[in-house]
Amino acid sequence: MPTLKSDPGSIADQNRQPSDKLGHGGIPSLDRLLRTPGLEQLQIRAGRQLVLEEARAELAQLRQRLSAGKSGIAVGLDDLAARIEARVGAALQMSLRPVFNLTGTILHTNLGRAPLAEEAIEAMAKVARGAANVEFDLDRGKRGDRDDHVEDWLCRLTGAEAATVVNNNAAAVLLLLNTLANRKEVPVSRGELIEIGGAFRIPEIMRRAGCRLVEVGTTNRTHLRDFTEAVSSRTGCLMKVHTSNYVVQGFTAEVSDEDLAALAHEHGLPYMVDLGAGALIDMAALGLPHETTVSETLAKGADLVSFSGDKLLGGPQAGLIAGRADLIAKIKKNPMKRALRVDKVTMAALAATLRLYAQPESLRAKLPTLRLLTRPVAEIQAMAERIAPALQNVLGDGVRVEITPCTGQIGSGSLPVESLHSVALALHPQNAKGSGGALKRLAAAFRALPRPVLGRITDDALHFDLRCLEEGGDEAAWLAQMADLRL
Repeated sequence: MPTLKSDPGSIADQNRQPSDKLGHGGIPSLDRLLRTPGLEQLQIRAGRQLVLEEARAELAQLRQRLSAGKSGIAVGLDDLAARIEARVGAALQMSLRPVFNLTGTILHTNLGRAPLAEEAIEAMAKVARGAANVEFDLDRGKRGDRDDHVEDWLCRLTGAEAATVVNNNAAAVLLLLNTLANRKEVPVSRGELIEIGGAFRIPEIMRRAGCRLVEVGTTNRTHLRDFTEAVSSRTGCLMKVHTSNYVVQGFTAEVSDEDLAALAHEHGLPYMVDLGAGALIDMAALGLPHETTVSETLAKGADLVSFSGDKLLGGPQAGLIAGRADLIAKIKKNPMKRALRVDKVTMAALAATLRLYAQPESLRAKLPTLRLLTRPVAEIQAMAERIAPALQNVLGDGVRVEITPCTGQIGSGSLPVESLHSVALALHPQNAKGSGGALKRLAAAFRALPRPVLGRITDDALHFDLRCLEEGGDEAAWLAQMADLRL
């Protein structure tokens, strides 16, 4: 039967007890283990229950190895204590952590989309510390509406009569459809039956909202007559969906907002638009391709527009609905609205973000999303030239660092076919058999840093697009932790 070897002066010198059914007397008792100085201190810092659970798990793992016939296992008390301390440390580490996004996708859905402005972060911290008037009207001394904190600004910036907020744009679409067309039909162009990340599909959302999809037109061409023929007494509303993550090109046709709005109003129906990206200003003024704004869509006749708070708007995750006051009031009465509402922290961040738009001359400097989208390539090139030598020194001869031009994307379905010129550091493992495995190990080493660094593997190299690594604090922090890199 396998036995557990012990270090002199540790387990062997203790009054050992048979601690498992296999009779491996070499395994210390749980009580003895917890009384080692290191674990006694750890229990004070991390809590006895957590240390107890991890110690039990570590001992159970040892017993399993012994029962599997693995001999020659040498473990002392100090070794066991160190392993348990490592397990406790791993359990206490936050799984949601800041990372460096050097993937080349600015609004990366998997990485939290829009980075927030300092004003938004400060507003979140203030209300998070204690009570806040999230649903209390200080002037009247009575219960209020949490939408009041942002509705006025949404109306100012979009020209809408009223507005409301839910937790994301998928929820906004769901709430709109359930309010306007529950148990009714909704005609939608086949070319707009989109699927976005996370398996969000318009047909399935419509089904969950309680309405019936009526497909009209074809994938590439839909005409006004297709909608006209689909309208009946069973129709709840007309709907247009922004194709946020693809573009159909070539022999195409789509119905304009003006024509769909006119058709809807002719039949006494509301016209809703799922705009998605949530641009509040003309991006062309910043040197970017034009993206239809919320105010433009409302001006073309839309009764309600839904859009995201964490895409081009540059705020926290939220779904915003702006439009006719009577329809917004109806939406707010829907019981689903309460289930989809945002908390005080999100509301504070959104309110602070919207207020930045009051000063368009300083908006680019204060709003990180716009700052990153419009960052000059020359600035990124200069950063690459500063960082490359330092990184090469850390990596040594085993990895070659190359400065290379690249293209990135806005991400999250915003301007899907547009690319942004940028500069990347391309890391090439040298003399490595099976470059694919070497690249994966290199990427894993950067992900294991205190603040993980995420890039993308392409063209036989690990690329770090530097567009989202800002000068100053970010650049210094990125370089400082290179000393922790373990290849």
